[in-house]
Amino acid sequence: MSTTADEPTRAPSAEGARGLPDGTGAHARVVLDGAGLDVGGVVRLADHDAVPDVPAEALARVRHAWQAAERLAARGRLYGRGTGVGAHRQIAVDEADLAGHGLRLLRSHAGGAGAVLPARQARAMLAVRTNQLLAGGSGIHPDFVEALAEALRLGVHPAITEYGSVGTGDLTALAQTGLALLGEHPWLGAPSDASGPGAEHPRAGSPRGVDPYEDGSPIPVPRRPRYGTAAPRPQAAPQPQAIAQPQSGTTAPRPQPAPRPRAAPAAGAGLPAPVMLRPGDALALLSSSALTLGQAALACHDLTVLLRAAHAVAALSLLAVSGSTEAYAAPVHAVRPYPGPARAAAEVRRLLGLPDRPPPGGGRRVQDPYGFRAFPQVHGAALDAAERLRHVVETEINCPTENPLIVPDDDTAYHHGGFYAAPLGLALDAADLALLGTAQLSAARLAGLGRADLTGLPAFLAEGPAGSSGTMIMEYTAHSALAELRASASPASAGHTVLSHGLEEAAGFASQAARQALRAVDAYRTVLACELVVAVRALRLSGTTPDMPAFTVASAVLPPQTEDRPLTPDISEATDLLPHLAHL
Repeated sequence: MSTTADEPTRAPSAEGARGLPDGTGAHARVVLDGAGLDVGGVVRLADHDAVPDVPAEALARVRHAWQAAERLAARGRLYGRGTGVGAHRQIAVDEADLAGHGLRLLRSHAGGAGAVLPARQARAMLAVRTNQLLAGGSGIHPDFVEALAEALRLGVHPAITEYGSVGTGDLTALAQTGLALLGEHPWLGAPSDASGPGAEHPRAGSPRGVDPYEDGSPIPVPRRPRYGTAAPRPQAAPQPQAIAQPQSGTTAPRPQPAPRPRAAPAAGAGLPAPVMLRPGDALALLSSSALTLGQAALACHDLTVLLRAAHAVAALSLLAVSGSTEAYAAPVHAVRPYPGPARAAAEVRRLLGLPDRPPPGGGRRVQDPYGFRAFPQVHGAALDAAERLRHVVETEINCPTENPLIVPDDDTAYHHGGFYAAPLGLALDAADLALLGTAQLSAARLAGLGRADLTGLPAFLAEGPAGSSGTMIMEYTAHSALAELRASASPASAGHTVLSHGLEEAAGFASQAARQALRAVDAYRTVLACELVVAVRALRLSGTTPDMPAFTVASAVLPPQTEDRPLTPDISEATDLLPHLAHL
């Protein structure tokens, strides 16, 4: 684990956590040392539920690599330090213009477009890039690393636009970050009415970044409005107000900037001091897919929480239709020993209080529809895909992927393509496809819960005058979200492009895959919430009160009324329940 604390970390209150104490209070810490950052640590930093802890030895490693890069540059040209970049790689840069070249590189590459990304995603990028640089392969000056960590501590982040990456490095996002570090691009912060760091952007779909099963502490049932993963696309005007900036530390003349996104600073928060740009720093900062990795870490964390919650939701649905438990028996999964399916079946057995070998013939039917019978196989594949994604993300965020790679002990620089994010893009695409499969079964179970022949209850669980609709519309809502998930599951890694005069003749499009994963996770959250609402209603109408913690928790929160009425509030309540169900 990468998290430490001065005091034990407590679960958030039922009203929603308000972040860490300000000023001199105790803070949870996430160690950034270039080697031990995990997905949970990225999430805590992204949500400002922790502050970075940078060990002195890690900063010393950065300085050692910077000194090695200085020696290597003095002996001969290094890509991006004494040369242009991309198709201009053979063009020599005048030695007297090296600092100016770096500044022009940042300015010219800060050409992103689209919506300004949510704070959570920008802070995840800062966390990943800081940790990568602390691995000591970039040759960047330590001042940049300290400034990135300071931005995380202060609760500010650069204004980052959505479009600009194709999976071979997040050039535009990191160029915008570099200009913010120099004082040429705005920092955004928490609103002035925030009561503490972290109050600006609560976690999507689960309380304030706590990962169920990670620290063992209970998650209270949330009673608050839902916050979606994907922030609404901002309108062209008005833009947030800018934090005032000092002049850049560079000697190059500063042009008058065009109007930029602006926001008020967080109460009591400062800004990182502008950093002096040195030769080689610009490319060293840009050579990374840190934004894509940060978004992937957020998607992986939220996906893991939802997949855990799905065990409880599927168990409630199985109970509501008096489904057969034979499909969940341990011997069934022992003969086909994939980890995910075995785990999914075991979780359902545990939640229902079943033995490893449930007695045969316990269900209402000889065989149930696939939504109930094939849940372990389909959902298990999603569990395995999520674990694979976590492995790839946690490998990448602890790797020095910069080009050229500086190896101080060898006094050598290696030019390479390690920034090409093919493993990440493939892992994200696989997770989306696997998620689509289990989401389709969730929608199928929802439909089954409305069938009188499966439940013995009124069609669509309707009560009241003849012709009442009951939960009929829930299928439409779930399938609308499912359509978004299906669109997001189209493999981004199948894309192709040729750039920079043909020098870069392929791209992995992991950046697109990360954005698709965030949308897919948000859509799955809605599908699962719809199933939960309908499953709880079916169990209530059956006249039984299952001795099952998931039902006890859900029935205490979801409204009991069964007359025809708007069900949007029920879906919102169910959405907020999912992280709690994941912890049961």
